[in-house]
Amino acid sequence: MHQEAVDVINSNVQSLTSRPMVTEDEKKFIEYWETNREHQSKFMTQLISGIPVGIFFSVPVLIILYTGRFWYKRADMLINTQLNPLLMGIAIFIIAVFVAVFYKRHQWEMKEQQYLEFKNKEKRQAP
Repeated sequence: MHQEAVDVINSNVQSLTSRPMVTEDEKKFIEYWETNREHQSKFMTQLISGIPVGIFFSVPVLIILYTGRFWYKRADMLINTQLNPLLMGIAIFIIAVFVAVFYKRHQWEMKEQQYLEFKNKEKRQAP
């Protein structure tokens, strides 16, 4: 009985100290990211691929401003007297660009972190 307990403890220690294996999906991701990481880190690539998300966040601002005239008359009067339409267009454009780039940079950082974790796991696995 004592020997069985020692064997169980040894097998548990070996499973805890064994190196994690890199899966096939992780290897594919490493290959993919090594070929695409430089391209996806460029500002123009991030802007172009992220602009749909930026528009998704900036269009509701336009909708609220232009539908506000139907449900809040005082705001409509103030907007007509104090708001320059060109300035509003520039503000919406800036919101769209900021959200687009911020979103894609965040995605890039997450993928880079995952890549570094997989590379570290791969390095620990190698003898």
